Amino acid sequence: MELRPATLDDRDEIRTVAHETWHDTYDELEPETIDETVDEWYGDERLEQSLSEPGTAFILAEKEDEIVGFTHGVVSGDEGDVLRMAVHPDHQGEGIGTALHERLREDLQDFNMKRMQAIDLASNEGGQRFYEKQGFEQTGEGTVEMGGEERKEVVYTLEL
Repeated sequence: MELRPATLDDRDEIRTVAHETWHDTYDELEPETIDETVDEWYGDERLEQSLSEPGTAFILAEKEDEIVGFTHGVVSGDEGDVLRMAVHPDHQGEGIGTALHERLREDLQDFNMKRMQAIDLASNEGGQRFYEKQGFEQTGEGTVEMGGEERKEVVYTLEL
């Protein structure tokens, strides 16, 4: 497996991984809601912005020239935010998420990050186990509107 920075040329594969992962992970969401959310969050303009913002890292995991996962984070001040983390369902449990997280943390620490936060839907028990395994603690809750409904989110924090 190779980890490398994302480029605009990777956008179709990033969207494919995002679609597959979201449909596999968030079965409580309507398929149309997932497709709309992924298309909005990973559209060309949004990805271009994500790849060019200062203090940003967008890392891909590749196996045999196929993108199998990605993570995206940004630092503001001394706090880093994990904005996206996805590993294709066919490759979960292979250590890809952990490798992506470790690389993201290293890259963001280059921007003097002192703590990381990640937000995920509360229904994602696999995400909760993943973040706790990485040393994060649940530090808050919130809501996000998706598909016309308010969804409960969980905030995870890692002090460095």
